[in-house]
Amino acid sequence: MNVQNYNHHSRYVTGYHFVLSAFLIIGTICAFVNIWLQYAAHYDMLNSILIAVLFICGVMSFYYLRQFPISAQNRAIRAEESLRHFILTHKPFDSRITMQHIIALRFAPDDEFVVLADRAAKEGLSPDEIKKEIKNWRADNYRM
Repeated sequence: MNVQNYNHHSRYVTGYHFVLSAFLIIGTICAFVNIWLQYAAHYDMLNSILIAVLFICGVMSFYYLRQFPISAQNRAIRAEESLRHFILTHKPFDSRITMQHIIALRFAPDDEFVVLADRAAKEGLSPDEIKKEIKNWRADNYRM
């Protein structure tokens, strides 16, 4: 795995993010085209509709298979980074710090973390700007 930094911190799994998503999109489009063709030819459409429903279920599963674990991961990140902030400053995060800020701040080492958190709250830095400001990237090597 590449050393994590601003340019190399996203992770894509080829089989999931590209191959499976392409199959689901192509299959869903073909299923709707098939419904249209069956309708235009006045054929029985039940099988075509069931296939389209299955592809819609596949697309929804594809989406939620990532959303549910990401929500749990975000809760863990919030807890970890809130504890780290409290240990370093003896106070909780500023109320202007959002979840997206906290996710970006997790890559900052302790000596940059507090300064960036304060700047994010006061100057309204975006998560992308926070990541760009980090000098010594703190890698997240435990993710799947």
